[in-house]
Amino acid sequence: MSDDSLVIEAFDSRVKRREERREFFKSMTGVAAMAGGLGLLSSQAAAQTAPTDNDILNFALNLEYLEAQFYTFATTGSGLPNSLLTGTGTQGAATGGRQVIFTDPVVGQYAREIAADERAHVNFIRTTLGSAAVAQPAIDVGVAPSGAFSSAARAAGLVGPGQSFDAYANDENFLLAAFIFEDVGVTGFKGAAPLLTSKPILEATAGILAVEAYHAALIRTTLFRKGMQAPALIEATERISDARDSLDGPLDLDQGIQPREGGSNIFPSDGNALAFSRSAGQVLNIVYLNPKAVDRGGFFPNGTNGTIRISAAN
Repeated sequence: MSDDSLVIEAFDSRVKRREERREFFKSMTGVAAMAGGLGLLSSQAAAQTAPTDNDILNFALNLEYLEAQFYTFATTGSGLPNSLLTGTGTQGAATGGRQVIFTDPVVGQYAREIAADERAHVNFIRTTLGSAAVAQPAIDVGVAPSGAFSSAARAAGLVGPGQSFDAYANDENFLLAAFIFEDVGVTGFKGAAPLLTSKPILEATAGILAVEAYHAALIRTTLFRKGMQAPALIEATERISDARDSLDGPLDLDQGIQPREGGSNIFPSDGNALAFSRSAGQVLNIVYLNPKAVDRGGFFPNGTNGTIRISAAN
């Protein structure tokens, strides 16, 4: 079965149960939701050898490579310099990216700021890890019909069967592509926080999480503003959110930017205004574009480098 078929099959199944799960989640008390989240983290951590702080930082480094390459290509037309790509494991190339010709100068400024932040994150984590830093693995940020962006967009219903999604074609496509990554990074860093044992590393990770949350809010705000004149953009975020939910497990926690309770939905949260967490395996489900336990696919065609490589079995 193709990656597209796996994603679409999971997406269809999730849609059938969407309303039931949403009502269930709404009915949960804040204490129960927090306890459930912590219990999930504990059970996942116990199911395998507990990762070290370096393991977790290297997993984060893989994700930062992905984001930094996407934004750097989008803003400059070129990828990261080789001096930021070396390390342990098999070094791969980032393929398929190109520069976006931004028509909205504000979006272009936002993109350049985020690109600089993501490059700084890569450099900071590599410096923190020193010789333990993993090399960048092979990364797919291209627009081919068989590529990761197109597979994700088809699963979300943004393009039809066999069609490609060009993340670099215009401001709106760029923003939707960024939306795929940013929310996932925030939930992934939050999920990793309880597993870290070093206070200095926890503090540094909290700093990265805060910046990623700013990025996610900026992307969501810009999409919401544009969506006021082009409602299809808001609907597209809901479809991407549904597709992410179809990959990372049975709960319907992810949210697009559809207005809720008479206001915007810039910050996806529970009834206590708390962000939710994803385990490393759930993050890999999304970036591998596969709801099953696999070690590669999607944006990482050969998998990530480091000890955290296998997605969750959902």
